[in-house]
Amino acid sequence: METHPGKKGWDSTFFQNRDCPWFPCHAGVGEDTFNCLFCYCPLYALGESCGGDCTYTAKGIKSCMECAFPHKKENYGEVLRRARAVLDMAARPPREDREDSRERGGNGV
Repeated sequence: METHPGKKGWDSTFFQNRDCPWFPCHAGVGEDTFNCLFCYCPLYALGESCGGDCTYTAKGIKSCMECAFPHKKENYGEVLRRARAVLDMAARPPREDREDSRERGGNGV
């Protein structure tokens, strides 16, 4: 399968950058199926609910060093499904909540 746009057979759910100096950046995924599409995980903000194998450092920082979840080609659909939770976190509150926010000193944007 081609992995670059504009070429016959290109798959928008899968991308590889074998020229990346860190490729493959996580163990546990074969080189032929390693998906670079989510190089920076869109699920990071979900903390332990991301679905991957994250750990936390002694300082409380999330570490994805041992996680290959978004890099497994077969997880594309699940990454998109879980990404909905990230979008929901960032969504603008309903109009009445924004007006209440202004009354409490928020900017109400």
